[in-house]
Amino acid sequence: MTKKVKSKKEADKELIKSFLDESYFKFNTKGFIENDPVLIPHQFSKKEDIEIAGFLAATIAWGNRKSIINNATGLMQRMDHSPFEFILNHTKKDLKAFDNFVHRTFNGTDCRFFLQSLQNIYLQHHGLEAAFSHGNNLLERITNFRHLFLETPHLPRSEKHISNPAAKSSAKRLCMYARWMVRKDNKGVDFGIWKKISPADLCLPLDVHTGNVSRQLGLLKRTQNDWQAVEEITGVLKTFDPLDPIKYDFALFGLGVTGALK
Repeated sequence: MTKKVKSKKEADKELIKSFLDESYFKFNTKGFIENDPVLIPHQFSKKEDIEIAGFLAATIAWGNRKSIINNATGLMQRMDHSPFEFILNHTKKDLKAFDNFVHRTFNGTDCRFFLQSLQNIYLQHHGLEAAFSHGNNLLERITNFRHLFLETPHLPRSEKHISNPAAKSSAKRLCMYARWMVRKDNKGVDFGIWKKISPADLCLPLDVHTGNVSRQLGLLKRTQNDWQAVEEITGVLKTFDPLDPIKYDFALFGLGVTGALK
């Protein structure tokens, strides 16, 4: 029987997969937590505390990571480090503590709306996991979640802080949040506390780091960091691991933020 000879393209793809597998194991360690916004939900053990803290940290996760962690810590302090209890029981008077909150363009007005909307999510829609689980794929789930989230009265300015992939946004922060909640392995970074979504259905959190590294490796052709690019790169990662494609977020992000490919 003649042995099939691999094409150069197939051989290159295997080399890239091997490189990303090595990088995944290098960066997906507990040491990753201390310098990443995922540190915030790791301060809690109760499911609802974890998912609320994670959602708020992910919401402001753009810019300098140290600043993100500091400001997200400030949010937890304002909630007396009991985010679930605060979300369920806060009054309008309690929200005054957030009037002066600012993280880049996310201000006190946005923050108060987010807290009120989370209260509505838990009181009327069975919590964040249930609200995030309507749809056949992550695009539909995020779109439907956004619809539920925005049913609480708000100013138009706050809508920009809930990404809309149906309008071509890459929805990086919501994809990252979904990774935190859904993925589970023995490394201790992601939580795996949501069971209604499969890790196979996650999408890559596409930002400047993961996008640039993906293009440098020849995995992503699209030049814009939009939802079409998210679907393109996620499709490629699924050929590497169809059951857990977004584990490669650790590799792509880690290689980008450390400048390892330069």
